[in-house]
Amino acid sequence: MTQSEALSILKTGANVFLTGEPGSGKTHTVNTYVAYLREHGIDPAITSSTGIAATHLGGMTIHAWSGIGVRDHLSVYDVETIAMREYLAKRIRKATVLIIDEVSMLGPNVLSMVDAVCREVRGKPEAFGGLQVVLVGDFFQLPPIMRPSASGDRQLSLDEKPPRFAYDSLVWKESGFLTCYLSEQYRQDDSRYLEVLSAIRCGTFDGSHKACLEERIVTSVEGDMPKLFSHNANVDRVNDAALAQIPGDTHTFRMTGTGKESLVVALKKGCLSPEELKLKIGAKVMFTKNDPKKEFVNGTLGDVVGFDDFSGNPKVKIGDGTIVDTEMMEWVVEEDGKVRARISQIPLRLAWAITVHKSQGMSMDMAAMDLSGVFEYGQGYVALSRVRRLEGVYLLGYNERAFATDPDVREMDETFRAASDEARNIFAGKSAEEVKSMHDNFIKACGGTLERQNKKQKNKKEKGGKDGSEPSAWQKRIEKLRETYPNAYRPWKEEDDVKLIALFKEGKSLEELPPIFGRQPGSIRARLEGHGLIEPDPEYQKKEE
Repeated sequence: MTQSEALSILKTGANVFLTGEPGSGKTHTVNTYVAYLREHGIDPAITSSTGIAATHLGGMTIHAWSGIGVRDHLSVYDVETIAMREYLAKRIRKATVLIIDEVSMLGPNVLSMVDAVCREVRGKPEAFGGLQVVLVGDFFQLPPIMRPSASGDRQLSLDEKPPRFAYDSLVWKESGFLTCYLSEQYRQDDSRYLEVLSAIRCGTFDGSHKACLEERIVTSVEGDMPKLFSHNANVDRVNDAALAQIPGDTHTFRMTGTGKESLVVALKKGCLSPEELKLKIGAKVMFTKNDPKKEFVNGTLGDVVGFDDFSGNPKVKIGDGTIVDTEMMEWVVEEDGKVRARISQIPLRLAWAITVHKSQGMSMDMAAMDLSGVFEYGQGYVALSRVRRLEGVYLLGYNERAFATDPDVREMDETFRAASDEARNIFAGKSAEEVKSMHDNFIKACGGTLERQNKKQKNKKEKGGKDGSEPSAWQKRIEKLRETYPNAYRPWKEEDDVKLIALFKEGKSLEELPPIFGRQPGSIRARLEGHGLIEPDPEYQKKEE
């Protein structure tokens, strides 16, 4: 299923399980859907199973949002107590769309508890109290950490496995989730490497695939590429030792936070940048946040080459030679369109080493990885799938578990693929008018507006004031520009993005694409950069400026 097809299903208000292989664009699809909802006056509740993922999304953990905290189960008294907390009740009653990211790390008991709280607070018998629920994730990636009591008090028979994944919960079945299995690949373009990753995922990994990876075995690594480990102790040891070996003064940057204390604590815990960041000239670093100006993204590597004379902030040289003057950036928790908590820190962390867990969601050009300590299904797969091409993999070691995936997940994956095909076929049989009507009805049911909130401002900017006054210089410039590029400064549609990606992959050049879309060359470049299909060109940016 394409991103465009998945978005069309999401917009109907159906409960959706959005999944796909690493690099298939799950996060991009969710962000596009969130932007669509907000344009129509609907503020979705954005949550995740982990603090790290929640920080990336600008939301909070599902445990905090629902009020269940660290509980393993809820009694009737617990549910009633949570429902009586005014701020929680207000949050849950006001919600219309609930998004839960990294669902692979969510146990079935947690999903059931969230459901119980939502039904109680909202006073509706439907699953999750009638909310649209969007679950996002890939069960081949890191699984939940299960406590002994998490499967409940029921005695299991000898041949019965305890429920482990969210899809094992009763509420998953009651919710009628439509599966949207994204099939496009935006991270890897190396067919040989994709074959290896696919074999690991499907359980068909054999000697030929192992031989392929063994070509990348090294005993040591020259240079300062990031190293991935399965345990925190190894990461801390490598980073601390590497920083200590560099001569020169240490510069320390301390994180600040404002807002509700519990939310600030959660943000700090989920942030990839440490509370106390220690750097020296020559330190290997990784950016931990996307830059609005497109100079770097979460996962971009670089070296500290100096510190600003005035601000003291680090200067980082990244792979293409660009020197980035870093500044404090913010991570926030938003609710009801308001910032409830924020933290500020330099968006960097030492990058000689990082845990596999913290690398989830990142894209890397190269990485050295020690998979000899892998202890859980999915760890090796997550580490390998961070890297774009086989030539970027440097394997320091592995054990037999490193290339294994959970057989139960593989079996369930076939069910998800079939369900996705079924959902795709159902919607393919509907007319465009019928689907549009479903989209509009859901917006109205959520209390949103069919007209995009910024449409009036756009019309005013493009056509002049309501009183018919003379268009401004900016408006005249747009009118002139549209004589050559008819779609200049107009919003991009999902189908435009799909077409752009397809044409670019077919070999259309940057010179051929602008007239096809009626847009300026800079707009085309920015769109392709946003999809990770081309690298930013500093020289081109200078020309544009």
